[in-house]
Amino acid sequence: MPLAAPPARQRHRGLHKHHRGQLAYLAGLAAEDQVVTHYLTRGYHLEAARWRGKAGEIDLILRPPDRDGFVFVEVKKSRSFGHALARVSPRQAQRIMRAAEEFLGQCGAGLLTNMRFDVAMVDTQGQIEVLENAFAGGGWDHLSDH
Repeated sequence: MPLAAPPARQRHRGLHKHHRGQLAYLAGLAAEDQVVTHYLTRGYHLEAARWRGKAGEIDLILRPPDRDGFVFVEVKKSRSFGHALARVSPRQAQRIMRAAEEFLGQCGAGLLTNMRFDVAMVDTQGQIEVLENAFAGGGWDHLSDH
């Protein structure tokens, strides 16, 4: 017996969910482009975008103006900076740090390389706020106060 198609309302819900997912993906790409421009205008050099290793993905990898070390950037787009920052969990931070270790191993740089982990937040108006050294100290208290 053939299966009946789901009611139209359920089909539309699935399409809307797919459409929302696609829009979120495109908004994320646009936010990453904005953040790249933000760093480039400050003299940073883009090393990689959406770098993927076994441990996970790093949105942006940049070299500071003096090219001494690396800056690993997690980009979050949300309706406000607070909401964007809240979307970075300790588990995600650990994954990003493990991916950074993997990246450094592949490019010949050791763990003694200068590095920094930033969270770049983009709100719905396209404003950017960067929290430098977001993972410093291993604690998250400074993130929740933001």
